[in-house]
Amino acid sequence: MTYPETQLRHLLPLLLICDNLRDPGNLGTILRSAAGAGCSKVLLTKGCVDPWEPKVLRAAMGAHFQVPIINNLDWETLPNYLPTDTRVYVADNCGLYAQAQISNKASDHGWVCDRRLSKLHKYEEEEEEEDLEPGASKAWLPELEVQSYDLDWTEAPAAVVVGGETHGVSLESLQLAESTGGKRLLIPVVPGVDSLNSAMAASILLFEGRRQLRVRAEHLSRDRCYH
Repeated sequence: MTYPETQLRHLLPLLLICDNLRDPGNLGTILRSAAGAGCSKVLLTKGCVDPWEPKVLRAAMGAHFQVPIINNLDWETLPNYLPTDTRVYVADNCGLYAQAQISNKASDHGWVCDRRLSKLHKYEEEEEEEDLEPGASKAWLPELEVQSYDLDWTEAPAAVVVGGETHGVSLESLQLAESTGGKRLLIPVVPGVDSLNSAMAASILLFEGRRQLRVRAEHLSRDRCYH
């Protein structure tokens, strides 16, 4: 498929990975946001709803013809579709280690996630229930640093993983983030709010990434003028 020349000129070193997203309305809205933000491509893992399903097409409002979409990928082959030196960031802050790593400032304001439905959390609970031998570790569970979504995370090509609302992000996505030097990105919500809709979270992160890249480009342009 070919894409509009104007769209290709505005593509950014920013990718989106959809991890087991099953709701067609959410996926369509996410694709629309990805096209609007200037994502270079969208990768869909196995388990995601068919991107060409009618409800997805309606919600996407033509995004399929503005941003490359590669679907039905397994986690073993997905890294082949990432540019060199890409860092993978996960839109998830509900893991076992995340709460302990959130800054005191965020905790003081109640900026923590109340959702407990992610697949990863299920893995964590199962791990806690197991009778581990003395000295045994949980090294299989990636420990990713948590940072606020509005701090700089686009110094290298970036890929953002967004999971489905029922199961959350997968263990494989966290392992990929760890292997590329990525982090968990925290979107703060006030106490009592369960979580953000997947499409809303993806939109916030993608346009924040676009903002950061624009600011970096402006700084580089200013530096060249001074020299």
